[in-house]
Amino acid sequence: MAKVTRKRTGKVAKMPASICWFEVPADDIARAKKFYGRLFGWTFAKIPAAIHDYWHIDTAGKDASPDGGLMPRMYPGQSITNYVAVPSVSRAAAKVQKLGGSVCKPKTEVPGMGYFAICEDTEGNTFALWEPMRHKTRKAPRARSSKGRS
Repeated sequence: MAKVTRKRTGKVAKMPASICWFEVPADDIARAKKFYGRLFGWTFAKIPAAIHDYWHIDTAGKDASPDGGLMPRMYPGQSITNYVAVPSVSRAAAKVQKLGGSVCKPKTEVPGMGYFAICEDTEGNTFALWEPMRHKTRKAPRARSSKGRS
C-alpha cells in the first residue's frame, strides 16, 4: 500500500472563521428577554458597555457555543448581527471590500476585549468581524533573596 505524504507549506494554521457572538436588537428589552427566556431558556445579565441597557445572553451551551448580547434597536430594520472570529479585523475587512462587500463601521476597539468591524455582504446582509485582543503574558516577579540582609 502506498504511503500518503503531505508537503509542508510553511503557512501558519488559519483560525476557523466561526460565529463567536451575536447581538439581538429589541424595541422592548423586557419583552425580548421574556420571549427568548421562555423560548430557549436563555438567561440575561446587565453588563457595562458603550451601549446603554446592554444585556449578556447566556445560552447555557457548551464552551464552544456562542453567547450574545441584547440591546436597544439602534435604527429601524436593524436585525440580529452575527460576529465571526478572524485573526485580523483589518485584513478581513479589506477582503470584504475586495470581494464586493462593504465596511459599515471600521475597526473599533472594545477595551480589554478585542476589535470589531461591522460589514455588509454582497446580498445586503449585515455581519461583524471579531478579533480577540491578544494579552501579553507577564513574567512572575522573581522572589528576592534575603541573603546578606539583617
